[in-house]
Amino acid sequence: MIPKETIQEILDTARIEDVVMEFVNLKKRGATYIGLCPFHNEKTPSFTVTPRLGIYKCFGCGKGGDSVNFVMEHEHFTYPEAIKYLARKYNIEIKDEEQTAEKIEEQQEKESLFMVNDFASKYFIHNLFNTDAGRSIGLSYFKERGFREDTIKKFQLGYSIDEWENFTAHALQQGFKLEYLEKTGLTITKDKKSYDRFRGRVVFPIHNLSGRVLGFGGRTLLSDKNIPKYVNSPESEIYNKSRILYGIHLAKSAIIATDNCYLVEGYTDVISLHQSKVENVVASSGTSLTTDQIRLISRYTKNITILYDGDEAGIKASFRGIDMILGQGLNVKIVFFPEGEDPDSFSQSHTTSEVQDFLEGQAVNFIIFKTNLLLKETAGDPVKKSALIKEIVGSIALIPDQITRSVYVKECSALMDVGEQTLMNVLNQIRRKEFDKKLKERQKDGESELAHLPQYIIPDVQHPGEEAVSTENHEKEIIRLLMQYGNRNIVFETMTEDEEVQTFEVSIALFIIKDLENDEIRMKNELYQRVLLSASEQIESGTIPAESFYLHHSDKQISTMATNLLAQKYELGNWEKVKIKVNIEEEILKLSVTHAILSFKLRVLESKYEDNLKQMQNETSQENLDILMDAQLKLRKKISMVSNELGRIVLR
Repeated sequence: MIPKETIQEILDTARIEDVVMEFVNLKKRGATYIGLCPFHNEKTPSFTVTPRLGIYKCFGCGKGGDSVNFVMEHEHFTYPEAIKYLARKYNIEIKDEEQTAEKIEEQQEKESLFMVNDFASKYFIHNLFNTDAGRSIGLSYFKERGFREDTIKKFQLGYSIDEWENFTAHALQQGFKLEYLEKTGLTITKDKKSYDRFRGRVVFPIHNLSGRVLGFGGRTLLSDKNIPKYVNSPESEIYNKSRILYGIHLAKSAIIATDNCYLVEGYTDVISLHQSKVENVVASSGTSLTTDQIRLISRYTKNITILYDGDEAGIKASFRGIDMILGQGLNVKIVFFPEGEDPDSFSQSHTTSEVQDFLEGQAVNFIIFKTNLLLKETAGDPVKKSALIKEIVGSIALIPDQITRSVYVKECSALMDVGEQTLMNVLNQIRRKEFDKKLKERQKDGESELAHLPQYIIPDVQHPGEEAVSTENHEKEIIRLLMQYGNRNIVFETMTEDEEVQTFEVSIALFIIKDLENDEIRMKNELYQRVLLSASEQIESGTIPAESFYLHHSDKQISTMATNLLAQKYELGNWEKVKIKVNIEEEILKLSVTHAILSFKLRVLESKYEDNLKQMQNETSQENLDILMDAQLKLRKKISMVSNELGRIVLR
């Protein structure tokens, strides 16, 4: 594990322009550099590097980040790999945290397990091609399945001789310890007798990302129903089945190239699709899909297409797993194979072009598929339709991206013949409930030191209306100011009881956070609200966050947003030369901040006003109508008050 101090040293040392120039031809333009984006094809440069902030940003495809992020994106490295790459570039020694005897022993044991698996894999391959039993039983089986010899070698398939101790005896003879044979699961010891786990089975090795063997799956060739069709390696220090996908080491490049990952169930599905030149495919190996596996796929693409050979009842059982994929921000499509077919059999009975055309032509968006599927069961039953709405909106609510959620709401509204606003209201309720749950978990006890800062008070505005009046742009502007200028100070004046004017300074971050807290106003955009919470926690710890806090934030969504908000596509020219006065934002920060907050609050009030008006139009009780009218008058006064304040703030 790399110490935090070393990581920070690397981040502080790395010069974004140096890092990017190793891969991109950059030209200086003022305080920035421009070049052709390495992440998409373009003829006109839209890729900008800003040394002052240590970030890059493409205004064409939208990608951006810091030095580490660039190396991860360009070279498809993990975070530790990117950190080590930069450390080597800048000659920074990485000293792993103290290597205790226990840690050294643990590393040595893992390496021993890898060595045993590697030996076993080569032995099984040797058996398959170079022994009479292997050729007549194992190799003939694979060829009957339609696997070519080059495919068999590509996936390193093998065969374990059908003798109790054939492998174990050979491994011990070669100097491997029984302890490691048992820990990898290759050998089972019972009643002081040791025997081979995979005896008499064809063997499918399971590899990690770099191609090292983690474990094995073995298939019996007997028809005896009392014998398990497949046996698998048990979990070990190197093998955790919930964190790996079969075929990922061969699929990752194709997944990147096609920006899509096909997900199947079994080993043979993967192998047959590879023979049909569909290489962007992995298998969950019969286990339920896990969050770790989804995150593994998301390193290479945000698009998953699940290939099903089951009926509609089968896919219903998998809805929860698909919801997990949506919750990780990935797009999901599904493909159903004809009755009696699966990816393996379909690939064997069709040409390469037929397989590829089928997969592309039959892919259906999951949300739309789920809506249509469940609609069939609700015909004429309003209770079932109500449950359907909650089910569908529950899936949509899991999607992190707001625009994607809105698109699905619009499409599902038309499919279900339910008002778009109704679906949006249900969605907001679900997301707000989940957000409040997380918020309560993160809140700290006790009064904040932010309690005595000046504010623009709008009482009683606790929960803005739904989507009547959009606050997105206003929220974004406040977050931009917080990120860019949060550690700058602005000066306020107050009048004492003796009518003396006193001045004091407060950081912009403190002012923004406390002002919104006092009015109990929460931003609708969940990501913006996370930024406020993160900044507040940082302030509580005694540090006012600067730009770098957000640009290098551990939350990838926050760091990406910081890059997008802080990167400038254009630079302001030197108008002073021609004697034209142009106000720079840094010179009018107090006005910019107060204007942004008041504009946001005005939109909140207008949203509340619109909601109240709709309730009045639908209200039949005179008593309730009187209450709503009284609330409407109060809201109108507040709107007038804020509007007057805004009228005094002129940014010119």
